[in-house]
Amino acid sequence: MLTLVGDGLANPEIAERLHLGVSTVKSHVAALMDKTGCDNRVRLAVYAYRRAQSGQ
Repeated sequence: MLTLVGDGLANPEIAERLHLGVSTVKSHVAALMDKTGCDNRVRLAVYAYRRAQSGQ
């Protein structure tokens, strides 16, 4: 899910790819934001990008 956010996909696009409901995706994104300390989706996407670039 973090990778898909980092790729710039919107919640409905993520839901379709993962065969989940949009509300489920919203819950997961909120949990990721909480875990990473990101206060908005853009920062979460930047976090995902940087993590991918560092090979983690």
